[in-house]
Amino acid sequence: MQYDALSQILDALKLRGSIYFHTNFSPPWGVRVPAFGNVARFHMAMRGSCWLAVEGHETPIYLATGDLVVIPHGAAHVLCDQLGRETTSVDQVLQQTGYTGEGALYFGGPEEEQSCKLFCGHFEFEEGTVHPILEALPSVIHVPNTQTLNAHWLETVMRFVASEVSATMPGSDAIIHRLTEIIFIQVVRTFVDREGDRAGCLAAVLNPKLGRSMSQIHLAPERPWTVETLAREAGMSRTVFAERFTGLVGMTPLAYVTHWRMEKARRDLRDTDLPLIDIAENIGYNSEAAFNRAFKRQFDLTPGQMRRTGSMTPADPS
Repeated sequence: MQYDALSQILDALKLRGSIYFHTNFSPPWGVRVPAFGNVARFHMAMRGSCWLAVEGHETPIYLATGDLVVIPHGAAHVLCDQLGRETTSVDQVLQQTGYTGEGALYFGGPEEEQSCKLFCGHFEFEEGTVHPILEALPSVIHVPNTQTLNAHWLETVMRFVASEVSATMPGSDAIIHRLTEIIFIQVVRTFVDREGDRAGCLAAVLNPKLGRSMSQIHLAPERPWTVETLAREAGMSRTVFAERFTGLVGMTPLAYVTHWRMEKARRDLRDTDLPLIDIAENIGYNSEAAFNRAFKRQFDLTPGQMRRTGSMTPADPS
């Protein structure tokens, strides 16, 4: 099977999924979750229902049984049984309940029959990584149970995760990480199916033609790419390809080539001891000076400075 553009990008971003806990919240209850960068938090209502209010998102979201919500940029949010409910910070909840990480997290009042069972976790990306697909993600993605792909895939996966969380068998952590990564990919697919071109770069990545050209850039960034050769990979005319690519991705095809080259160079600087000239040649630069200039434009650091300081944070594009 062809290694597709989305898989290549997620590998480069080092996507890693994790489960925090599964809850048993009984009315009355309200929990505040603080903002945290570089993670996409998620909550799934396995039983019962609740309200979600995300900072910066005007309309509260009602989560019914089977619904999944992803908060891609780690914004602060509140989960509660009723809007306007007094809330407790998640750290205080953990402290008050004495939760050890084993079993369900019980919190709230005595009305057990109306309890809400949530699975809570996050998708994490490597610190300092930048890619247009991350910018294309909205502040909130709500996937109602009725909109999930492949019938009951999400519920089935989450029940499997639940069994692994409870079992604590050898290999459970690896299984949980892989399954939660699958959930992220399926959510992205569902989001693009629903939003179409409004999904921006994500729509381009999942488009059979544009995604094919992006995949070739990822596989061979050192090639002397032109708009013509990329359009040929996509099976499109030069003009239509350039307009469609730029409109969805938010940068020209050749700007994306440079972006991917620099991201690969940054990873090589971190993960290898290759000389700078070898890294430069591996991404299509015959001159170390030209490589240095392009790298500094993207990260506001020279390759040598990044390697010496270990910095993973690119310059603010604004």
